[in-house]
Amino acid sequence: MKKRVTLVVTVLLVAGLAAAAEPEDPFLWLEEIDGERALAWVREQNDRTTAEFQAKPMYKQFYDRALEILDSRERIPFPSLYGTTVYNFWQDETNRRGIWRRTTLESYRTANPRWETVLDIDALMAAENVPWVFKGATCLPPTYRRCMVALSRGGGDAVEQREFDTSTMSFVKDGFFLPEAKSRVAWKDENTLWVGTDFGPGSLTTSGYPRLAKLWARGTPLAEAQLVFAGEATDMAVGGYTVFKGDRRYDVVVRTPAFFRAEVFLLLGGRLVKLDLPPDVDMQGVFADHLLFALRSDWAVGGATYKAGSLLAVSLDDFLRGSRRFEALFEPGPRTSLGQVTFTGDRVLVTTLDNVRGRMASFTRQDGTWVREEIALPGLGTVGITTSSDDADLYFYTYQDFLKPVTLFAGSGPRGEAIKVMPAFFDATGVTVTQREATSRDGTKIPYFLITPKGFVANGKAPTLLYAYGGFEVPQLPRYNASVGAAWLERGGVYVVANIRGGGEFGPSWHQAALKENRMKNFEDLIGVAEHLIETKITSPRHLGIMGGSQGGLLVGATFTLRPDLFNAVVSQVPLADMRRYNKLLAGASWMAEYGNPDLPEEWAYIQTWSPYHLLKKNVRYPTPFYWTTTRDDRVHPAHARKMVAKMQALGHPVWYFENIEGGHGAGSVNPQRAHISALEYTYLWTMLK
Repeated sequence: MKKRVTLVVTVLLVAGLAAAAEPEDPFLWLEEIDGERALAWVREQNDRTTAEFQAKPMYKQFYDRALEILDSRERIPFPSLYGTTVYNFWQDETNRRGIWRRTTLESYRTANPRWETVLDIDALMAAENVPWVFKGATCLPPTYRRCMVALSRGGGDAVEQREFDTSTMSFVKDGFFLPEAKSRVAWKDENTLWVGTDFGPGSLTTSGYPRLAKLWARGTPLAEAQLVFAGEATDMAVGGYTVFKGDRRYDVVVRTPAFFRAEVFLLLGGRLVKLDLPPDVDMQGVFADHLLFALRSDWAVGGATYKAGSLLAVSLDDFLRGSRRFEALFEPGPRTSLGQVTFTGDRVLVTTLDNVRGRMASFTRQDGTWVREEIALPGLGTVGITTSSDDADLYFYTYQDFLKPVTLFAGSGPRGEAIKVMPAFFDATGVTVTQREATSRDGTKIPYFLITPKGFVANGKAPTLLYAYGGFEVPQLPRYNASVGAAWLERGGVYVVANIRGGGEFGPSWHQAALKENRMKNFEDLIGVAEHLIETKITSPRHLGIMGGSQGGLLVGATFTLRPDLFNAVVSQVPLADMRRYNKLLAGASWMAEYGNPDLPEEWAYIQTWSPYHLLKKNVRYPTPFYWTTTRDDRVHPAHARKMVAKMQALGHPVWYFENIEGGHGAGSVNPQRAHISALEYTYLWTMLK
C-alpha cells in the first residue's frame, strides 16, 4: 500500500513539474477579443479567405441559393404559444433583424395568416443605433401581457432585459430593466421577478452565470432584491422560477453544481425545502400535481430500482410526505431513449428515439392512473414538439427526415393535423438514405446515416462530407437540411451523419461512455466511421471531409490532428481547441464535467492526448482546414479558433480562417451573414474534395 501511495505521489509530482515546464503560449494576445492587434489579425485572415473563395464562380451560386432559402416567404413561420395566441419571430429580405409578431390560432391555420407586428427589431436598431438581436421573451401567464424581452448586442448570450407590454406593444416606462449580462429572469407575479444577474463582485460563478437567486419587487432598486439562495462560486449556475398550474403556484430554485447535476428546492412557507432526488436528476416539471423527472443513472429507492433514462412521476404532495413509490411513464431499452417532455393543460407529451428514429406519445391522468396513447407519425424520421399551451389542450409538433421537408402539425388530444409544409428546397430525385454501422476501436458498433446522391457508384471517388457532434447528450437526428441538399447532394456529394458516443442517441449511458477520461472514444468513433466509409468504397481519404460545430468543432479538430491521413477537408465551426485554457475562457468552466479539469495534473494527462491545439506538430502533413468563428461568441471564446489557426500558420501548415463580427455562438445575426458563411464552407469543400 505504501509503494502504491508513493508511486501516485511521484506521478503527480512529475505531471505537475511537466505542467510547470510548459512553454509560454505565444498566442495569448489573440484571447483579447477586441484587442487592436487581434482584430488586425482577424481582418487580415478574413481578407485572404474571402478573396480566395469569392473569386470562384461557385461562391456566388452558393450564396444566392442559400440566401434565397433563408429569405423564402414559403418557410414555415414556426409558432410559440402564449395561451392560445400564436407568436412568431421572422426574418427575411425586408426584416433583416426581424419582427416579433402574432396572430390568432384560427388565422395561423390558414395559408396566409394575418400578422400583427409586436416588436420591430430593425426599427429598434435604427432608433438606438445598436445592432440588436432578439433573444426571446419571458411572459407572465395567464394574460401574457407582461414580458421580459431579451436583446443581445450582436448575438451573444449576454443580453439586456426590458419589460414589455404586449397590449400596448411598447416597453414599459420605468418597468423592470436589467443591463447586459448572462441573466436569468422569470415571473413570480405581476410585481415580482425572479432574477439572477451580475450584482457585482462575487455574484457570478466561475462559468460566468448567476450564483445568486433573488426576488425583485417592482419599484425597488435592483440592489435591494431579496436573496433567496446562494450557490458556490464553482457551481455552473443558480436560478429561480415559478411554475403556474391553474390556481396553483410552485416556486422552484435550482442549483446546478455542474452540467447534468442539479439540486432542486421548493419554496414552501417562506423556507426552501430540498427535494430528495438523485444528484443527476433531469427535472421535467409538474403536471396534475405530479412531479415528473428523468434519471441519468440507476436509482435504488423505496425497495425498487429505476433504470437510467426512465421518466418517473409521483404525486408531489405524497413525495413531500415521504412517499418514494414512483410510476414509470417511460423505461429505456438498449436502443431506445427519452427525448422531449412537454405539457399542455390536459396531457403530457413525450418523444422518444428507437434506434435514432422518432416516436411520440400522449399521457393523461385518468381515475388515478396514467393512460398512454401513441401519436401517429408519417414515417420513421424525427419528431419535435415545437410549442404547447399550459392553458388548453393544444400543441404543435413537426416531422421531418433527410429528404422529407418539415411538416407542422397542430395537435389536440392524442391526434395531430398537418397544417403547414415546408417546400422542397432541393431536388431529392434518386437520393437514397440508409442506416449503417461502423466498428470503433473497442468493438462498439457506431450507427451512421448514409445519404447518397442520384447515380452514386461506390468506387471510392465520391466527395463525402461526414458530420458529427458527439457531446452533452445531444443526439444527431434525421433532419431536412436545405443547405446540405442544395449545395452538396444536388451536386453529387455524399452526406453522412454519425451517431457517436458522447451524444444522446441511446440515452445517458451513450453520453457517459465518452466523458472525461473516456473522451478518446469520441474521436475513435468518428475515426471508425471514416474508416468504414473508406473500406466500403463510399469514398477515399482524398475525397473525405469532416464538419462539426462547437463541441463538434473540437471533435473534428482533434480527429484530423490524430488521423491526418484520413481526410482532405475539415470545417471546424465556432470550436473549442485549446483545452489547456478552455476552463478559463468565458463559459468554459461549466464544461469540466464533460471534458475534465486541465488544472488537475491527473486530468490534464488525458486531456492533452486529444487537445487539438497541443497535438499540432511541425513535420506532419495535415489536411488544409477551414476554421470559422464569431467575435461576439461569448460562450465558446473566439480565441480557440484564432489560436489554432495562428499556431498552424506558425508551424508552416496551410489553413483558412474567417471570423464574423456578429452572430454569437452561430453563423450570424442576419441572413446575409449566414449565407456568406455557408457559401464559404461549400466553396471550400468542393475545392478540396472534388
